[in-house]
Amino acid sequence: MPTAKPTTARILGFALTTALASASLAGCAGKPAPGAVASVDAARAALAKGKGEKAVAAAEAAVLAAPRDGATRALLGTTYLNAGRFVSAASTLGEAVELGETSGRTVLSYALSLSAIGRYAEAQAVLGEHQAAIDPADYGLAITLAGSPQQGVEALSNALRYGTNTPKLRQNLAYAFALKGDWRSARLLAAQDLTADKLDTRLGEWAQMSAPEMATQRVAALLGVVVKPDAGQPAQLALRNFPTSEQLAAESVAAQPVPLAPSEAQATLAAADAELPAAEAPAAQAESASLAMYEPVPAPVAVSSTPAAPRIALPKPVVERPARRVAAAHPVPATPSAKFAAAFVRKPGAFRVQLGSYASMSGANNAWVRFQKRHPELKGADRLVTRAVVNGKTYYRVAAGGFARNSAVSFCSMVRKGGNGCLAYAGTLPGAVAKPAVRSAAAKAGPTRVASR
Repeated sequence: MPTAKPTTARILGFALTTALASASLAGCAGKPAPGAVASVDAARAALAKGKGEKAVAAAEAAVLAAPRDGATRALLGTTYLNAGRFVSAASTLGEAVELGETSGRTVLSYALSLSAIGRYAEAQAVLGEHQAAIDPADYGLAITLAGSPQQGVEALSNALRYGTNTPKLRQNLAYAFALKGDWRSARLLAAQDLTADKLDTRLGEWAQMSAPEMATQRVAALLGVVVKPDAGQPAQLALRNFPTSEQLAAESVAAQPVPLAPSEAQATLAAADAELPAAEAPAAQAESASLAMYEPVPAPVAVSSTPAAPRIALPKPVVERPARRVAAAHPVPATPSAKFAAAFVRKPGAFRVQLGSYASMSGANNAWVRFQKRHPELKGADRLVTRAVVNGKTYYRVAAGGFARNSAVSFCSMVRKGGNGCLAYAGTLPGAVAKPAVRSAAAKAGPTRVASR
C-alpha cells in the first residue's frame, strides 16, 4: 500500500485547526480504570515521544485491564490512528463511541479512520450526529474527506466568514474546492497565501490527492502518518468479548427457557389473522412469555452465510406475485431483513422489543438512530429508554413499544436472524428504576430524557 510521508500535510498546506494529528491525540477525555492507569500513562508517554508501536502495545494492555472504559478504548484507537493502522482504529474508536465516549476529538478521529478505509456513508453519519461537538473548521475538512466536499465548502466558508480568518483555514477551503472539482475557486483562494511559483505545485499535489483511490493517502497526509498493513483489531480486544453483568444475567435466563402457559401456547400456534394482543393476556403470562424470547447477541456474520428468514404464516388476502415481479425488475441482496420486511406488519399492542443496553444516555440515543436505519419496520413505533441498575451499575435500555405479542415475537425473530439480539416483553424488566421515556419514532431525533420514579 502506498505510504504518506510525515511532512506531506505541511507540503499540501492543510491541517486540522485543533491540532488533532500526532501526539496531541493522547489527551483523550475520561479517567481510566485503576488497573489500567500505568498502561494508559505509558501509552501517552510513548505517543508524545513518537514511539508508535510502543504506544499501541501499552494501550492494548490498558484495554485488557479496563475493557469497557470508553476513554481507554479511545486512547487505543488514537494509537492505531497514529500508527497508520486505520482498520483497527475504526473498530476501536467505534467501540469507544458505543461506550459513550463522544467527545469532539474522539468522534473526529473515528470519522477520519472510517474515511481512510472508504466507509464514507458511516463517516458522514457519525459527523452529522455529533456535529455540535466538533469545531466547525475541523468539521468542514472532515466532511470533505468523508466524500462530501460540497458540505465541506459550506462549513469552511461559514467558519471563514464568522471565525478566525487564517491561512490554514483558507487553504483547507481551497482544498475542499479542489476535491469538489471547482479548480477556479481553489486557485483563487490558494493564491492568497502562495507565491506564483508555488501555486501550480500546490494545485498539482491536490490534483493527485483528488483521485478516488487516494482515500487512505488523503487522511494519512492530513495526520502526517505512514500507512501500514493492518489486519484489524486483535480479536481478544473486541468489545463483544466483555459483556456487562446485565448481559450475562440475560444469557443465564435464556439458557433456561420458561414454559408458556396453555393459553399463551395456543395463541402462539394460532394463525396470523387470529393474533391475540399482549394487552389481553394476564400480566404474569405476558411477563413469562417475554423472558422466554431472549437469546444472547451472537457475533456479526456475513450476509452470504446468514440463515434464511423464518417462515411466517400470512392471511390469504396477501398476494406475493407483485413482490416477485418487483424483485425480478430490481434485484436486491436477499438478506433476512429484506425478506421479512415485505411480510411484516406491526399490529398494535402492549408488547415491547428491547434492542440493546448501553452505559450512557448518549450511547442509547445514538443506538436508536442506528436501529431505525437498520430496521425500517420500526417506523411508527414508540422509542423507549429505561434506566436500570444491575449489580450496582447503571444501564440505559433501548426498546421500541406498541407491538402486539405476535408482532413483537416475529420482529425479534427477524432481528436475531440478522445476527443481533432482541427481547420481546411486556410490563417491566428486572432492574428498571425509572419509567421509560416514550417518543414517537417519526418525531425529529433528539435527546431522550428519562423520568425518575
